Amino acid sequence: MTELNFKLENLEFEGPLDLMLLLIQKHKLNIQDIEITVLLDQFLLYLERMTEADIEVTAEFLDAAARLVLIKSAALLPRDEAEKMKKELQGALIEYALCKTMAEKLKKRWIGDAVYVRTPVELDVDAAYRGSHQPEEIPFAYGAVSKRAKIKNESPRSLAPIVAKSYVTVYTGVIIVLKSLVSGGKVTLGELYRGRPRSYRVSIFLAVLELSKAGRIVISEDGESVSLNGSSAPKTDKRQVLL
Repeated sequence: MTELNFKLENLEFEGPLDLMLLLIQKHKLNIQDIEITVLLDQFLLYLERMTEADIEVTAEFLDAAARLVLIKSAALLPRDEAEKMKKELQGALIEYALCKTMAEKLKKRWIGDAVYVRTPVELDVDAAYRGSHQPEEIPFAYGAVSKRAKIKNESPRSLAPIVAKSYVTVYTGVIIVLKSLVSGGKVTLGELYRGRPRSYRVSIFLAVLELSKAGRIVISEDGESVSLNGSSAPKTDKRQVLL
């Protein structure tokens, strides 16, 4: 999988469609004929980098990731159904890109009409200290200054805990499950847990429950494996945002 070569903190986007447009531009994809596999890999990799950077991944991004997985798995279905799902995504992205372009133009016009700049007023400030004090106050003032300097030079006490707890979010588990389902469409819980520490296993277990509750995946009758739910994607209008 290709590494992302840009910094997360320098990106600003609004919602999953905005992120998809950014990835399409970054990797020079054709918005009229999107390579779903490339877009899905980069989208999941970006969500994974967000969780590693402790950036909260909202439900709309996870829902969009699940829809991309479903569109990729639809390649196994009759061609008409797969093309229909792909066209819906392309239509939503094209209309969102047009709306974003128009919003930028309107924003520039609004800023130009609202901003008024004038020359700063120069103020004459008298920096001379004109306070008067009694001679006996000088030792107290000197003692206070010396005390502050001593406190400033002292080594700060370490507040780090002796044992740091490892915490893995449910969002991390969701990304692990979705990435495992991209290739085969089905995976066992044993494969998801294998070689991972306890905190990751708990996160994956909760993620399976959340995805099953949302209707994105199906748990087998014996509870040993999970697979994509092909009937979970609702029919949406082209102009509807992936929410």
